[in-house]
Amino acid sequence: MLATKNLDVAITLPSPREIQLACRFHRSPQVLFDAWTQPEHLRHWWGCEGTSLVHCEIDLRVGGSWSLTLRMPDGSEHPFHGAYREIDQPHRLVYTECYDMPNVGSPEWLTTVSFEPTPEGTLLTHTLLHKSQEVRDAHLQAGMQEGSIQTLTRLNTYTAHSNNEAANLQTASLRS
Repeated sequence: MLATKNLDVAITLPSPREIQLACRFHRSPQVLFDAWTQPEHLRHWWGCEGTSLVHCEIDLRVGGSWSLTLRMPDGSEHPFHGAYREIDQPHRLVYTECYDMPNVGSPEWLTTVSFEPTPEGTLLTHTLLHKSQEVRDAHLQAGMQEGSIQTLTRLNTYTAHSNNEAANLQTASLRS
């Protein structure tokens, strides 16, 4: 387990084709689900440190598509896209994901994200199922672990602010 800015991320290889990241957040599943599925939230946290999301479209329904373009610090752009296969709000998402870069073969994988409520908040589990062990290993060798940890850390930072706003609104409505 790697500790990063108060966020512990466990990275495991549950099968020859899978990569799994798991971490605990002091947020509700709904806050994390919304941050993961709404463009107005994704723009603030998706991607590794120093990057920005310059394009984000989401059609959040089974069969709906999504597309994102990440701009790196050097100005290069990296497009991703996929389609939703399962949506169980706020507990689980299953979608295809393609890193749309022909120079690296435009690898595709199946992503499952679960948001499991815990007494402290949520256990988020992010599983990537690749077409082969070779493709999974190439993804690992490309440095995806560090980028994924940075992305989850950015999600933690962003939702801390969102979670505080939600708590303040809830407290204000209780006083009324």
